Amino acid sequence: MDIAVNDQLGRTDQAFASNRLLSTFPAEARAFLEPAARVVDLDVGVILHSSGENIVGSYFPFGPTMISLGIELIDGRTIEVASIGQEGAVGGIVSCGHAPAFAHAEVMVPGPALRVPMHLLEEAKASSGHIRNLFCRFSDYLLAQVMQSVACNAYHTIEARAARWLLTAQDRAGSRIELTQEVLAGLLGAQRTTVNAVVRSLQDEKLISSRRGVIHVTDRVGLMRRSCECYAAVERHFGVVIGTSGNGGSADCN
Repeated sequence: MDIAVNDQLGRTDQAFASNRLLSTFPAEARAFLEPAARVVDLDVGVILHSSGENIVGSYFPFGPTMISLGIELIDGRTIEVASIGQEGAVGGIVSCGHAPAFAHAEVMVPGPALRVPMHLLEEAKASSGHIRNLFCRFSDYLLAQVMQSVACNAYHTIEARAARWLLTAQDRAGSRIELTQEVLAGLLGAQRTTVNAVVRSLQDEKLISSRRGVIHVTDRVGLMRRSCECYAAVERHFGVVIGTSGNGGSADCN
């Protein structure tokens, strides 16, 4: 077998083992996606889709990859409303591929993702009860993340919100997070000077260390104490509705 084909198959296996949605797929469900699924490497700043665009492919991140879903305001600013890493997927999962994108999807932390053409994903959902049920549950989880984000942005301090974001990033990317403070400020909807002060404060408490373009989480327990309850609430909901089996701890949403 060709070396490139072998490598692609190995990386596809890695995607199905590492992405928390794909890892729930039984063999028959996996077989629906594999024929046209391809692992792609996403660079930081890559736009997967913009608001109003028709979605032609879905991305299942794995490894350190993080994708930000943002809303673009009329003055040119974009604020993050949700982020997706190895626990989920981006593109056509909620809308079933029949509606233009509402949010802007941009790669925040580079890494691999399994790309599945939209038409193939729709065929898989039509053929597999597991896939239909799983994406129904993921839609519920994603909505919960957005709703928690609204509450968090309205009532919690910038320090707590930054700690929450870094904990979520650590879950996906590991303790070394490739991210500038300028980008973090944009994601949090805050001034760069404000976020710079927050980062310095977290460094003084020895919770993180920072150098140009990279943030290291050095004390996860301490960072959790500085975070609001939103981090734990969203992760807990993932366990309830999806978990390791794809069926979570609740009844099917058919």
